[in-house]
Amino acid sequence: MHYRLICFDLDGTLVETAPEILDAVNDTLEQFDLPGVEQSQVERWIGHGTHELLVQALAYASGVEVQAVRAMPRLFAIGQAFDDHYARRCGTRGRLYPSVRETLYELREHGVRLAVVTNKESRYTQRVLSQHGLNTCFDRVVSGDTLPAKKPDPRGIEDCMRAFAVPPGRTLFVGDSSIDAATARRAGVAVWLLPYGYNMGQPIEACAPDRTIPSLASITDTASSSSSS
Repeated sequence: MHYRLICFDLDGTLVETAPEILDAVNDTLEQFDLPGVEQSQVERWIGHGTHELLVQALAYASGVEVQAVRAMPRLFAIGQAFDDHYARRCGTRGRLYPSVRETLYELREHGVRLAVVTNKESRYTQRVLSQHGLNTCFDRVVSGDTLPAKKPDPRGIEDCMRAFAVPPGRTLFVGDSSIDAATARRAGVAVWLLPYGYNMGQPIEACAPDRTIPSLASITDTASSSSSS
């Protein structure tokens, strides 16, 4: 196999998490007497980390500017409430996308190093991975609060390449959004995108990935063929 390191985004790439994030967001909004939001809105807000998603939801539900939400004195308390709700909801309605587990196992059998690079905060990342039995599948996990900067900053991918001594030419990033595409480009690595995730309502083709793949099942076949082409 050509690629010796493959980094994956989490939400919208490995796990469909929007339904349970929606539940936790609406639990929180209800607790603070605010109207709920729709899943389609949550899907557009996913990508910059759970805290930013909550800020967007609060701004929409309150009818105020995002900057005003960030300055709210009670934002910390609302964030703690969301943390409690998401801890309870995590794993209840999320699901693995097709062929995720099988593909990861096959890649490991090929000796490929596997990593997660996500903007999701580490406490949520670990919950999702654990709930879906993926916590032993990865050699490295870089969350949104692991390093001083998060995607589209390339340091998460660079951290993984450095840890495993793999050059950019042998590294692949698999994701589902323009954020993932920009991160890979800045790190100088190939990027393959999936069309079914959370790209803020935009078509994935607009991100100009090196490849668009229909599912993770095609990674092993496509990666193998690319090494012989």
